Amino acid sequence: MSSPSIAAAADFETAVYRKVTRRLMPFLFLCYILAYVDRVNVGFAKLQMQQDLGMSDSVYGMGAGIFFIGYFFFEVPSNMIMQRVGARFWIGPIMIVWGIVSSCTMLVHNATGFYAVRFLLGIVESGFFPGVILYLTFWYTGKHRARMVAVFMSAIPLSGVLAGPVSGWILDRMRGAGHLAAWQWLFLLEGIPSFLAGIVTLYFLTDSPVEASWLEEPEKRVVLDRLREEEERKKQAGKSNHHFGDAFRNLNVWLLCLVYFGLTGCNYGIGFWLPQVIKETITKDPLVIGWITVIPWGTAAIAMLLVGRHSDATGERRWHFVLVSILGAVAFAASAIPGIPGLAGLAALTVATTGILCAFGVFWALPTSILSGAAAAAGIAWINSVGNLAGYVSPYLVGTIRDRTHSMTLALLALSGAALMSALVSLYVTRRRA
Repeated sequence: MSSPSIAAAADFETAVYRKVTRRLMPFLFLCYILAYVDRVNVGFAKLQMQQDLGMSDSVYGMGAGIFFIGYFFFEVPSNMIMQRVGARFWIGPIMIVWGIVSSCTMLVHNATGFYAVRFLLGIVESGFFPGVILYLTFWYTGKHRARMVAVFMSAIPLSGVLAGPVSGWILDRMRGAGHLAAWQWLFLLEGIPSFLAGIVTLYFLTDSPVEASWLEEPEKRVVLDRLREEEERKKQAGKSNHHFGDAFRNLNVWLLCLVYFGLTGCNYGIGFWLPQVIKETITKDPLVIGWITVIPWGTAAIAMLLVGRHSDATGERRWHFVLVSILGAVAFAASAIPGIPGLAGLAALTVATTGILCAFGVFWALPTSILSGAAAAAGIAWINSVGNLAGYVSPYLVGTIRDRTHSMTLALLALSGAALMSALVSLYVTRRRA
């Protein structure tokens, strides 16, 4: 093939992937924003709900985290079901039901009801995130995947950018409206968009390139050919694991569970407790708290995209992940300095949030590079399931530490240790082998 023909083929392939990205990623991104808001808006509701229901920090931490127990038990089966029935008819209904369940949090009156609705929300939402990560492997090769995952997961910080001011406004303005507390309005109003997006998903999402009516036949062939070529390369390198059980026999999968456990603990340590930290160190005004949370989440959103893009451009994953994880560990430790001024603490937590979220963006390029087929579906879900148990451990641990010490110092040091552990274990998983 002549050089002009090679250049034309490369330009065509780039245009095809750009078209796929324009079609899929904005919608998936929006859905994840809604999912994450419904998962962590309890952190804002706590500012008023805790007093109304007479909950301790330990009870709040348990309720916030019990979401991940239901998540753990149902995530792998959900991913296997999605591989059979397709993303459209699995992710759509999931979103409809979780919107309803999230809104029902407004009805809780005691700790038992709080635990129950959070546990149920975890069960319902368990199929969404690992399902999307698997879904991306139906469209993108490893060459593009880190950037796409970074784009998708940048919804986490952006959800904070958008939900912070909105949640603060609801808490500030809706108190007593319709004989409901402001925190009840928060759950109701932030659950409705997920319900509506689930209905749209049933009509909008395309299960695979073969079914994409919005792609021309030559465009479909490019996507399918690149996926086949990647599978062949994995086979030749001895990395092709097609069976369900292969994921659980792979030591690296279990180590990646540990890495993800540390990252997730840090992430939800921030997500569930940041509004409370701001309330105690800077201001008690819920509207101002909402706007202040934009700072760490907005910074992380920008950095996450830049790090993911650089990782894709260089093809380097290991040190991108390790360095941003260590950055997060150091920043958490700095924020734990006793007596640190509120603004300095916010700056440290902004750096910590940025480091942890950048690590998330790079992380999912690791398991998808060592697994394929049914093993990829099971492995991705299993790593996410085990890792997300930290979403239970972290908020409960922070709440217990706060109840006993009346301080965030030890809790922030624990988050620092978790980030450092993730960095060190990832160094072992990604070491060179003879």
